[in-house]
Amino acid sequence: MSTPFYVSPQQAMADRAEYARKGIARGRSLVVLQYTDGIVFVGENPSRALHKFSEIYDRIGFAAAGKYNEYENLRIGGVRYADLRGYTYDRDDVTARGLANVYAQTLGTIFSSAAEKPYEVELVVAEVGATAEGDQIYRLPHDGSIVDEHGSVAVGGNAEQISTYLDQRHRDGMSLAEALKLAVQALSNQSNGSEREIPADRLEVAVLDRTRPQQRKFKRIVGRQLARLLEADGAASTPTDAPSDTEDTEDTEDGGDGGDGGE
Repeated sequence: MSTPFYVSPQQAMADRAEYARKGIARGRSLVVLQYTDGIVFVGENPSRALHKFSEIYDRIGFAAAGKYNEYENLRIGGVRYADLRGYTYDRDDVTARGLANVYAQTLGTIFSSAAEKPYEVELVVAEVGATAEGDQIYRLPHDGSIVDEHGSVAVGGNAEQISTYLDQRHRDGMSLAEALKLAVQALSNQSNGSEREIPADRLEVAVLDRTRPQQRKFKRIVGRQLARLLEADGAASTPTDAPSDTEDTEDTEDGGDGGDGGE
């Protein structure tokens, strides 16, 4: 009779964590930064239909790197949770901290279950407050842990290097154009010290803007408005042959990311 193959629990969890990290590392990085009027989300994304960033509720935004179909399921679940809680209780009872706890329980259960493969995703849940002191940013790695971030956070393939870059340069009170410039520089910075150029039509940008009079603070920055912000500080190049957009901004609850799962 052959001896059953034994793998210690510690080794099994380490292998699952390594599997998830490798999957996330294949995705494009994204950054989330505070600026004077709210929180800005910036990422490289060639797709105009599949988004890395999306609205969850009035003041709450969602960002994700990794495998698209997995974090899209999480996004949809988050929207349903927020809608149900807001309808059952009060809209003010829907918070980023509560949503982060729900995501943490889901990711932690999947990660520790031997019957399922771990999700290859890393999430950011952000909520804009009435003032900068009330802003909340939570990062959720693949294992369901929660990290309370301040100022800036990066997730995805090159997150560690980008986080170091942002920590050294991000400051309180930055304008939207300044924060966007810093985000693009961080995403463009390569491990050998050189910078690559990210065209404006490959950028996905969204904000949670506390100054908006509407109840919903999430807004996408696209088209001429994005081009103006980039040109103001030279954050990225706008191709001369790029088609013009028919509108400057777009409010949407769609979320996702093009191509992270296989890159």
